Amino acid sequence: MINLLNALITGGISSNISDVEAVEKYVNTQNVSYFSLLYERYSSKVYAKCISILKSETLAEDAMQEIFMKVMINISKFKHSSKFSTWLYSITYNYCIDMTRKSKKSLEKEVEDISIYSDHLTDEDSDNEILEIEVSRLKEILDEMKEADRATLLMKYQDELSIIEMCEIFQKSESAIKMQIKRAKEKFIRIHKLKYA
Repeated sequence: MINLLNALITGGISSNISDVEAVEKYVNTQNVSYFSLLYERYSSKVYAKCISILKSETLAEDAMQEIFMKVMINISKFKHSSKFSTWLYSITYNYCIDMTRKSKKSLEKEVEDISIYSDHLTDEDSDNEILEIEVSRLKEILDEMKEADRATLLMKYQDELSIIEMCEIFQKSESAIKMQIKRAKEKFIRIHKLKYA
C-alpha cells in the first residue's frame, strides 16, 4: 500500500532511486515526477532549516517555496562533486541569511569582547560545553546569535556537515571555515555564560 501511494505521488517512479539519479532523470527528461520525488524527500527538512533561521512559519513556508523554485530553475548547475542534500542546504542557508539581512528584522545581538574565551578553550572543550547545554537553552542562545553564526553552528551540530561541505556552501577556504566555526562557538559560549552564569 505504501509503495502504491509513493507511486501515485511520484507518477509511478520508484522512490528507491538515488538523489543523483533523480536529478539526472529530471534534467534529461523534464519529467516533473522526478523533481516531485526530491521535493517529497527534502521539503520538510528545508522547511525546518528555514524555521530555525527565520523564526516565522509564514516566512519559512514562503522561503521553502522560493528555494525549491530556485532549485528547479538551477538544477542543471548541480555539480556531482557534492551530495544533492549539501547543494540544497547551501541554497537554503544562503537564501534565509540573505532574507534576514534584507528584512532587517533579525533579533540577534552582536556579542562583543569574545577574546577572553578564545585563549582558554580548545575545540574539544567548546564542543563539549555546547553539547552539554539543555535543548531549551540551546534554542534561546541560538535565537540571540547573528544569522550567519547560527547557520554555522546548525550546519556543524544539527546537519553534521563536514568542513569540506561547509567550504562549498560558504565558498571559503578550510582555514576560514575553521575560524568561522571557532568564532561562532565562542560567541555561543559567551552568550550562555552571560545568560546562565
